[in-house]
Amino acid sequence: MQVEALTHYSHSLKRDMHMMIYGQGGVPFLGFPTQNSMCRNYEDFGMIDQLKDFLDDGKLQLFVVDTVDLESWSDKEGDKPRRAARQEQYFHYIVDEVIPFIRSRNPQPPAVTGCSMGANHSLITFLRRPDLFCGMIALSGVYSTDFFFGGYMDGTLYQSSQERFLPNMPADHPYIQMYNERKIILCSGQGAWEDDGLPWLRFLEQVFREKGIHAWIDYWGYDVSHDWPWWFKEMRYFLPYMLGEH
Repeated sequence: MQVEALTHYSHSLKRDMHMMIYGQGGVPFLGFPTQNSMCRNYEDFGMIDQLKDFLDDGKLQLFVVDTVDLESWSDKEGDKPRRAARQEQYFHYIVDEVIPFIRSRNPQPPAVTGCSMGANHSLITFLRRPDLFCGMIALSGVYSTDFFFGGYMDGTLYQSSQERFLPNMPADHPYIQMYNERKIILCSGQGAWEDDGLPWLRFLEQVFREKGIHAWIDYWGYDVSHDWPWWFKEMRYFLPYMLGEH
């Protein structure tokens, strides 16, 4: 498997950022780490080993980025407008800098994926810019801005609040057709540590239904916890669908 580590300066964030690239060829995936983590997160917790056959066979190429969660979502005692602005800068780092870089390495439209907080980033980015992606696999997210910001809202944070902007999207918005031309997968277990996210996933499922957005929303068993061993199984289960193998 080809592995590459990159450091690059982000003009959106005004700092150096890092990226790990795994594999060569196949469908490119943008991978968001779990909360507060950096680009070696998938490697450190074993996800790369779990996906080794997809990577070695040239079916999948994975680009894993750093986060700035400690400056945005996780800084619960910090200034909320500043935290919201930092998340918006991070979003622009992804869409204005990371995605063009991925396309320079792999011309196929990328998919996006993440677990836990990485699922939040995946869903926000995908819903805001479906024109950039072929699909999404989001596992065990807590899709609530209030969970992280304690009820605070401003115009900047609203743009990253899928539980607010999606219900308000007009029925004739062109993004709805784009969503339905892509593969959307959201999954959560119903076991330990999943309670915070399940109500929001069910809420989004209802919104998708009302808007006519086709998504595969899958609830795994009550033994399925919010942890890496289950995310390994879920990724291996959903990847063949995303890769067009069935």
